[in-house]
Amino acid sequence: MTTEIREVSAAEAVALARDGYHVIDVREPSEWNAGHVDGATLLPLNDVPSRIGDVAPDKAAPLLLHCAVGGRSGRAAAKLVELGYTNVVSMKAPLGHWKEQGGPWEEPRQLLTPAQQRRYSRQTLIPEIGQEGQRKLLDAKVLLIGAGALGSPSALYLSASGIGTIGLVDDDVVEESNLQRQVLHGVDRLGMRKVDSGELTIRGLNPETVVVKHAERLNADNVERLIADYDVIVDGTDNFDTRYILNDAAVKLRKPIVHGSIYRWDGQITTFVPFEGPCYRCMYPVQPPEELAPACSVAGVLGVLPGVIGMLQSNEVFKLVLGVGETLAGRLLMFDAMGTTFDEVRIWRDPACPACGDASPHAAPIQQPAQPVAV
Repeated sequence: MTTEIREVSAAEAVALARDGYHVIDVREPSEWNAGHVDGATLLPLNDVPSRIGDVAPDKAAPLLLHCAVGGRSGRAAAKLVELGYTNVVSMKAPLGHWKEQGGPWEEPRQLLTPAQQRRYSRQTLIPEIGQEGQRKLLDAKVLLIGAGALGSPSALYLSASGIGTIGLVDDDVVEESNLQRQVLHGVDRLGMRKVDSGELTIRGLNPETVVVKHAERLNADNVERLIADYDVIVDGTDNFDTRYILNDAAVKLRKPIVHGSIYRWDGQITTFVPFEGPCYRCMYPVQPPEELAPACSVAGVLGVLPGVIGMLQSNEVFKLVLGVGETLAGRLLMFDAMGTTFDEVRIWRDPACPACGDASPHAAPIQQPAQPVAV
């Protein structure tokens, strides 16, 4: 049985759009980027069956589909009718006729250079990213506290995927015992400052990445200065004192932290988004004694473990920058490398937390500068 589809001219399509029809463009992203109907939703033909429910959950809603000339939009419309949509129209006309009839049109924006389009082509194909999302990544500033075990994989994948500015905070130099897990460095850089070695590796991977080097140890005196200009903080520290200092400053300045820790065969990761979930002090109200949390230099660590946790930290950064998906805020993800298992526990924000609790001086909304009143 052949499904009959209502097809309209460009003039009729423009009139329907003005009457409230939801315009859906079933072309490919590359075509969309060359210019598209203003206010339309991009839904490539192959994605129609799987994503139409998100784009148009009401099957009675008036939908106007178009492509370049009407062939693909006709097929998409027929599929929607099969799925139960009752008010679907396809524009059967060259898309240029839409503009000739005065239809609203958005000219292409040069979000990415041709070189960037080539480099990130596999990433911009993802519907949740596209060129707009890639532009967000390129404009983002991410600070890595530590250019060692956790900072190494994070730096590599953040740079490779297009994070535009990466800050490195580390006052140490490359030692031979680092090379078993700190893949940002090499044997030819023994004795070199880690921030300098990290810059060489990052720039070799992606010359566009801006690397800001902070060859200093994070402490209570410099923490706010260090984190102030960044969008997301990646915590690769290895001691509780520094984590508490970082946490309190991040809560004050409302900076999200992607926290990771490693110990022998075990790794943990969570994300702290100030006042949208718990902070580090909610998770650890009291600092554990040193004998219960020895450093890697004392307890040891599997070389591959920071790679797993560091890449998960990078994944959290991408979601925070893009504003998509579900972060680990309020969830602690634990990885057991010996058994290759993941477990998860909930973390709750403590209303009595001295850093982010209800009585915290930082709990009040940040005051914005007063705007002049028009008279």
